[in-house]
Amino acid sequence: MDDTAALKKTPLHALHLSLGARMVPFAGYEMPVQYPAGVLKEHLQTRAGAGLFDVSHMGQVVVRAKSGRYEDAALALESLVPVDILGLAEGRQRYGFFTDENGGILDDLMITHLDDHLFVVVNAACKEADVAHLQKHIGDRCDITLLDRALVALQGPRAVDVLAELWADVAAMKFMDVRHCRLHDISCLVSRSGYSGEDGFEISVPANKAEDVAGRLLEHPDTQPIGLGARDSLRLEAGLCLYGNDIDTTTTPVEAALEWAMQKARRTGGARAGDFPGAARILAELDNGATRRRVGLKPEGKAPVRGHSKLYADAEGKTEIGEVTSGGFGPSVEGPIAMGYVPVSHASVGTQIYAEVRGKYLPATVAALPFITPTYKR
Repeated sequence: MDDTAALKKTPLHALHLSLGARMVPFAGYEMPVQYPAGVLKEHLQTRAGAGLFDVSHMGQVVVRAKSGRYEDAALALESLVPVDILGLAEGRQRYGFFTDENGGILDDLMITHLDDHLFVVVNAACKEADVAHLQKHIGDRCDITLLDRALVALQGPRAVDVLAELWADVAAMKFMDVRHCRLHDISCLVSRSGYSGEDGFEISVPANKAEDVAGRLLEHPDTQPIGLGARDSLRLEAGLCLYGNDIDTTTTPVEAALEWAMQKARRTGGARAGDFPGAARILAELDNGATRRRVGLKPEGKAPVRGHSKLYADAEGKTEIGEVTSGGFGPSVEGPIAMGYVPVSHASVGTQIYAEVRGKYLPATVAALPFITPTYKR
């Protein structure tokens, strides 16, 4: 039996095959891991020019208050996330996460204030659970709609020039701005954001028009298609979490070094402090610190340290202190890089620890995140 038969396909599946993509299972979908150029060249292309990613497997959700008022939708969603959504300006996007009663992270997401409603992008592997979570907790106050749309990401220093040939106004957008526009006479929703550490855009497009838009973007000489392999190395260099690897229900936002995503209004002493799942633990950690921390790691030598590698305080591997959650080779850094969790006693930049790789204990230095300097347009 063909195992791929059970996998879902994005609206760009035929395009990937025509471009020679190597397809792999990912989050229940058949997705391109790389194209003929290969992961290394695709990574460097995104850092130097523009790369086009298919992220249509992710969930696009509309949250609209039954009252029709944005404020009611914002307050409803605030009951599930430790994020200031009421104060989010129209046409602006904010990073956030669903938390559980223990302060763990159920999923991370992007939240946009659009007119009278919220547009929320969630991870592919979590989207059904996320929609059920929303229905269960705020479905009495809000209508929750999972959209059938494609989503592509155009990332890199040339992304703005490429997209401006289809819509000139894109150049005026700032990081985390979101705008309705027409690309190739197709109604789209564009955000100036992404997950590569580069300037770029995510474009929500009707599923039946996805090939048209992607094709037009790929016609530009500065644009090349990019697969999941380079997407992972790009986000790792940018110090960005991958749900299921670096964050999950066993990690709190403070342990994950995501305090920046929790605004003053939701913290102790804020206008709407607490009142979200896990608030007691999360607020206590915001005020007093957590016992462990997500950190960047630079292993010595050339051997990459992969996820789930154990971390030790000593070169003999006697005192286990943590685990690598993501790791690999950073093409732009020109060496191995990783992220993982260690006790706060070992979390200071410059601290030397040891990673177990094939029975050996390799020195690794705690490094500042991100590993590269992001080029977001503030």
